[in-house]
Amino acid sequence: MAKAWGGRFQQATDSRVESFTESISFDQRLFEVDVQGSQAHAKMLAAVGLITEQESRLICETLDQIRQEIAEGRFPFSAELEDIHMHIESALIARIGDVGRKLHTGRSRNDQVSTDLKLYVRRAIDELDGLLEDLQKAFVGRCDQDAGVILPGYTHLQRAQPVAAAHYWLAYCEKFQRDRERLADCRKRVNISPLGAAALAGSSLPIDRHMTANLLQFDSVAANSLDVSSDRDYLVEFVFCLSLVSAHLSTWCEEWIIWFTTEFGFLRLPDAYTTGSSIMPQKRNPDVLELIRGKTARVMAAVPQLLILLKSLPMAYNRDLQEDKLAMFAAFDTIKVCLELAPAVVAGAELKVDQIQSRLEDGFLDATALMEYLIRKGVPMRSGHETVGQLVARCEGTGSRLADLTLAELQNSCSVITEDVYQVLGAANAMRALCSYGSGGEASVLQRVNEWKKRLS
Repeated sequence: MAKAWGGRFQQATDSRVESFTESISFDQRLFEVDVQGSQAHAKMLAAVGLITEQESRLICETLDQIRQEIAEGRFPFSAELEDIHMHIESALIARIGDVGRKLHTGRSRNDQVSTDLKLYVRRAIDELDGLLEDLQKAFVGRCDQDAGVILPGYTHLQRAQPVAAAHYWLAYCEKFQRDRERLADCRKRVNISPLGAAALAGSSLPIDRHMTANLLQFDSVAANSLDVSSDRDYLVEFVFCLSLVSAHLSTWCEEWIIWFTTEFGFLRLPDAYTTGSSIMPQKRNPDVLELIRGKTARVMAAVPQLLILLKSLPMAYNRDLQEDKLAMFAAFDTIKVCLELAPAVVAGAELKVDQIQSRLEDGFLDATALMEYLIRKGVPMRSGHETVGQLVARCEGTGSRLADLTLAELQNSCSVITEDVYQVLGAANAMRALCSYGSGGEASVLQRVNEWKKRLS
């Protein structure tokens, strides 16, 4: 099989070089977007008179046949043809001869590869946005079933303040919303057409880059051919966005792994998403959550992999860029499979309400509410903080809770305290007292639940 670039070479390529330089083993997944880009290019070539309308139709119809054969697994691949672009073009030429040889007019593999990657990443962003929305819906879907459940909120993994359970679920909705917004913003820079930049300097032929951009639904056309022929900023940005998605998934997994322990006992996971031990018959292990947490490393590693790949490259295209796809594919594939599993885990888990409530009063979750009660009575914040700290120390010494203290005992610490103090003592009262916008209090959380339902409806 003749090389597309073989005209000036006297020797055949060493077979070891064939194996070393091929990318068909991993870039064949670009076949659909490669055909899509080539069909748009063929239509533009006909529109500007570089090929006939009949030739354009023949090219597009034959490309459809090739795409179908690849999709059905009937298309042969060979390392000698290096990549998906040369496989498709060679098959086209084998079937329609010189008409097929005209397709590459006014473009290079450099801008062809970049176009394929941008089309692929654009699709990937749209797919991931849908998966992230599914995960948000799973968390919002828990809010009604867990209405009335109070959970301890933590800082430093120490009990801090009580919040409505839905406040936890909506916290993850916020994180994944930022992920969706980052991906949407990244998509703006992805959706700029490189097609027609050719090798690096453009073309002396009367090609219409704006036409191909419109056909491929790009928002605009890259204005500097030298820059765009080697630009991979959008890939770095894309995998960085994925690394934050993976960080948020890992945070959720870590928390639920802890909650699933006997020591916490907050959560029951579905059997379908846990595994057993080969030696300990009583075990139920949160392997799916652990593997999502573990796969974070693969996603995050793609960011420095791409940055290191790019950092020393002179303009414009260099063959090093063949390696960019490996990092991006690894990050995308990993995030996709994690997001496909996560909603079912979220929806299927159950809070162990009796276990949670049995220890809800441990840890003085109402201490901050008592301090803010004193503030409302006119006590300076720092004075109130010290007073409540002393009361907590006293309770720890006697094995009691703040709500167990008599009014006289509380007034001995601060004379402004009255009977209404018991309206903020205890975890449930302390949670209901939270009223600032975005807080974990009952009224605030209910408002946000309704807002999220409306947003995701």
